[in-house]
Amino acid sequence: MPVRIEDVARVAGVSTATVSRALRGLPSVSPDTQAAVRRAASDLGYVVSRSASSLAGGKTQTIGVVTPYISRWYYATVIDAVERELRRVGYDALLVGVGEPKTADVEPFRPEILRGRVDGLVILTAPLTGQEMDDVRRLTVPMALVGAGASGTMSVRVDDLSIGRTAAEHLIGLGHRKIAYIGGDPDDRRNFAAPLDRRAGWLSAMRHAGIDPPSSYAEMSDFTAATGQEATERLLSLTEPPTAVFAASDDIAFGVLCAARSAGLAVPGDLSVIGVDDHDISETMGLTTIAQPVAAQGRLAAELVLAVIRGDVSRRHEHVVMPTRLVDRLTTAPPS
Repeated sequence: MPVRIEDVARVAGVSTATVSRALRGLPSVSPDTQAAVRRAASDLGYVVSRSASSLAGGKTQTIGVVTPYISRWYYATVIDAVERELRRVGYDALLVGVGEPKTADVEPFRPEILRGRVDGLVILTAPLTGQEMDDVRRLTVPMALVGAGASGTMSVRVDDLSIGRTAAEHLIGLGHRKIAYIGGDPDDRRNFAAPLDRRAGWLSAMRHAGIDPPSSYAEMSDFTAATGQEATERLLSLTEPPTAVFAASDDIAFGVLCAARSAGLAVPGDLSVIGVDDHDISETMGLTTIAQPVAAQGRLAAELVLAVIRGDVSRRHEHVVMPTRLVDRLTTAPPS
């Protein structure tokens, strides 16, 4: 015979309404009572019927996570943090992949398919076109952006302009003047603001130091090691190659290191390299980088969406800029 909510209420010594609220993690139930209810439910093997809960309370207990990539380190780390935070309070994550369309007039994402299926959204790096964002807003569910910001929407991000300045200033401070940048495509129709802001920060710091880098020192990459390596090979073929490279991500920086090794260059003796992220293997590689709290951004975005769902409207327009820091390791040094 299946275990009923009444059985959990009897063992926990509370009402069925309290059991329902406790298992949904609502703030109206004290932590001690929530613990008692969850313990009773676990001991009895009680499983909440999501369909019944949705019909009764109008909630799906599900948050949509919209992402342009799944396997890449940054995105996988954010997604994992979001899912862990949701699972901690009894919510599910519905992963929605947004691929790059083959032509500019194709809209690959239809937000309307999420209507009635999610209580809120976490959107990674705002990979949506203007029309798609308008359609998302029509869902009228709480949403938070990670890695980007938009008016009228909660967001958790870092200051990418400051990241670009910090990286360039570190290299300038070491004595470098021939500093290249490898980042995103400025013509990308997707709204990837981070690489553009990091490029702007690099250029601002360079010009502030009286350095006007040639246009050939700004290279494109899709944030992978492979394209980072290709971009570096182009830079090293210039008549006056750079003595330092600021890579917009650690993944790109790994490609820079591979290209330098293939060209017989010593790092940092012949070429200094700095990245962004503090990837899990960056310390092992000895990579100098600008560390950002990747998992913490995902966790906080989930917390913001859940808070609004639970009625805390004061957080509906919250924008959080998280701190970053320079991690000086082995890949940057004064030019030889």
